[in-house]
Amino acid sequence: MKEERKIERRSAAAKPFADQGNVTGMLAAMSGVLFFTVGCGHAPTFSILGSFFPAWLFCIAAGILLAALCYGLFVRLQMAGEIRPAILVYPCLAAFFAFTLWLMFFR
Repeated sequence: MKEERKIERRSAAAKPFADQGNVTGMLAAMSGVLFFTVGCGHAPTFSILGSFFPAWLFCIAAGILLAALCYGLFVRLQMAGEIRPAILVYPCLAAFFAFTLWLMFFR
């Protein structure tokens, strides 16, 4: 019985040191994370002749995908034959979606 109490006292006395060790380790880990993420303060887009890469690439891909979805919607509604000249309309739709997405998310 006495030995159990002694063990409890030892573990209770050692607990603050153990917590302090965890806090010190946690602070060291957070310092390391902060040290390596300092470079992330700048957005990973680069201005090349006024356009920002790779943001534009994502917007163009999303614009083309949305224009393809519009084409599918027009076919389903049987309106695809009415849209003329299709060779101009769908690229303009893709550009419209790309510009709109860029303005919404990157400007």
